[in-house]
Amino acid sequence: MQLQNDLLLRAAKGEYTERTPVWLMRQAGRILKEYRATREKAGSFIQLVTNPELAAEVTIQPVDLLCVDAAIIFSDILVIPEAMGLPYVMEEKKGPQFPNTIQSAADIDKLHIAQGEEELGYVAEALRITKRELNGRVPLIGFAGAPFTIFAYMVEGSGSKTFSKAKAMLYREPVLAHQLLQKITDSTINYLKMQITAGVDILQLFDSWAGVLSPEAYSEFSLAYISQICDAITEVPVTVFAKGAFFALPEMANLNCRTIGLDWNMSAADARKVLPNHTLQGNLDPCVLYAEPQQIVKQTKAMIDSFGIGKHIANLGHGVYPDINPDAVRIFIDTVKTYSAEKVAQSK
Repeated sequence: MQLQNDLLLRAAKGEYTERTPVWLMRQAGRILKEYRATREKAGSFIQLVTNPELAAEVTIQPVDLLCVDAAIIFSDILVIPEAMGLPYVMEEKKGPQFPNTIQSAADIDKLHIAQGEEELGYVAEALRITKRELNGRVPLIGFAGAPFTIFAYMVEGSGSKTFSKAKAMLYREPVLAHQLLQKITDSTINYLKMQITAGVDILQLFDSWAGVLSPEAYSEFSLAYISQICDAITEVPVTVFAKGAFFALPEMANLNCRTIGLDWNMSAADARKVLPNHTLQGNLDPCVLYAEPQQIVKQTKAMIDSFGIGKHIANLGHGVYPDINPDAVRIFIDTVKTYSAEKVAQSK
């Protein structure tokens, strides 16, 4: 099906765009009252994730209500450990919790490599419904958590400021850590291939906890596995977003992916120097959206200026926070569209 708006895909491929495409991480979420109503109908977060019709509904909401240039499937990075045999629960105000964690070789042996549709067919069905309902309006983004981030949850059992238990395994039992990371990686490749078959146009890897590792540890225990995934996915463009891993940008130049996402602590100018052949994504501080409208406009324009024309997908430097006013988000999106279009027109 021919896309009516293919700006995101053209930008990801480094091609000319008449303006900068824009979408937001966590755009399908609590900032929208429509999302909150659908979640209430579902009963819980996990019930929403596993209900293909309702997951598709909230995926499309930001396209209708915020006019973003892409939809990202509503799901969770932790569907992978569950598919491997390690279920989780989502506790209100606490986040994801794993009743059981991975502590030993025996625990790893109990896990299986997820095949994709077999365990995660509800995601595939949500993608198919979303693709049909979008009817070519905008591209559909699929995603997964990067292997180290998934590993961190599986060993720690929940979110953490330090992930000290997970990191302890890296240093105390590196062979064990690599065994688990490889199982996660193989499962993730199968999962992403399933998403491609179901219709996604582009994929993103979220390495949410990249910043807790040293440069050396990140290279060995995260980037090596991200590289495997990027090499395996040849059908659609891939974006890698590694929060806090500013130190790894030069090494990311060797990844077989189209786009590198930047968080708000990363300099667009510096990233351009070390990643001249990549499209960059980002990277407004989400907290800017708490400001007055004129300040949002000013900061958004400064962000566009910092990236320059072309090879840029506008986004926040992390997911939009749930208490941000949707009108502030609309100001950000509208400013990206109008200001970037002006900049392109002036450059001709």
